[in-house]
Amino acid sequence: MKVKIIRATTVPMSLESFCSGMLKELSVKYEVVALSSPDEELEIVRQQEGVRTIGVRMARHISLANDIKSLWKLFRVFREEKPKMVHSMTPKAGLLCMVAAWLAHVPVRVHTFTGLVFPTSTGITKRILMFTDWLTCACATHIIPEGEGVKQDLLNNGITKKSLKVLGYGNVRGIDLTRFDRTPEVMDEAAKIRKDGVVTFISVGRIVGDKGINEMVEAFVRLNEEYPSTRLILVGPEENDLDPLKQETLDKIAKCPSIDAVGTQKDVRKWFAASDVAVLASYREGFPNVVIEAGAMGLPQIVTDINGAREIIVDGKNGIIIPTKNSNALYDAMKKMLNAEYRDLLAKESREMIASRYEQSYVRKCLYDFYDSILN
Repeated sequence: MKVKIIRATTVPMSLESFCSGMLKELSVKYEVVALSSPDEELEIVRQQEGVRTIGVRMARHISLANDIKSLWKLFRVFREEKPKMVHSMTPKAGLLCMVAAWLAHVPVRVHTFTGLVFPTSTGITKRILMFTDWLTCACATHIIPEGEGVKQDLLNNGITKKSLKVLGYGNVRGIDLTRFDRTPEVMDEAAKIRKDGVVTFISVGRIVGDKGINEMVEAFVRLNEEYPSTRLILVGPEENDLDPLKQETLDKIAKCPSIDAVGTQKDVRKWFAASDVAVLASYREGFPNVVIEAGAMGLPQIVTDINGAREIIVDGKNGIIIPTKNSNALYDAMKKMLNAEYRDLLAKESREMIASRYEQSYVRKCLYDFYDSILN
């Protein structure tokens, strides 16, 4: 009989994003159950991965009454399923699943921290977030920080004293280098987007304040006024109910003809291939997959000095690292990237550095070996 493991995230979109193909591979050796909120994407996970799914509604944000209901439902699921291991990702699933699994006496309880919110929070919110992360760690038997930066934040802030293990070089998903490549098909699509003679910057991610979009737009508009042959592509959804942009930023995006906000794109490869420089101006990350994807596509990058990004980018080798929340530093870095020879110098290192550390089969093998070590 196969050992049963439950992989859990707050919303199924995260399962689809972080575990695509992985659950199917794991099911060869283990009985794998995917657990998340009962949204339509959970059915997609079931079909694509060929694993059984369980839907338990979990709110992404603090909602005491709903959280208690979710905790009770999770406890009942774990008591009934009797898994050998529950492995959670994302903050709310981590908190609820680790507490419920502890109450249900699940032997192996693993949580992966893909990022931490409390380091950039203040006041009572920060104290609450630190407590919930502490409780998650207290109920887990094993804790996986996605990168060294996350590991140090957990240790330095007293969130846990348990042994923390970063798998491989970090990252939980890895990159499929056969897919993220400048294939003829990708380049044909990119040619429809690209503007010759124009230096194109691209940002892929949520169009929100926390991602540094306000500073990025401010820096780009200033650059574009001096150097009209520049372009900024914003790929990603707006979240106006959670973290809206400043009104002045929205006005600049609307008025600047050199800024193209193209919304969510199912396939970002052609957008990367049509660009010259990738930019991540975020205030915080765990281990940003978008930086790995852009690097795999051979782009030089500008990133802020935050967890994950500083582990992927080596300043002056495959990109430029700048302070967070600093539009002047972002402007200076963008201006420096207008030099084609400098861009090419950084680009030559980009894909090779990603391939040597984050190739998908290597990242997954690190996880599978870890499973073998704790389950057997």
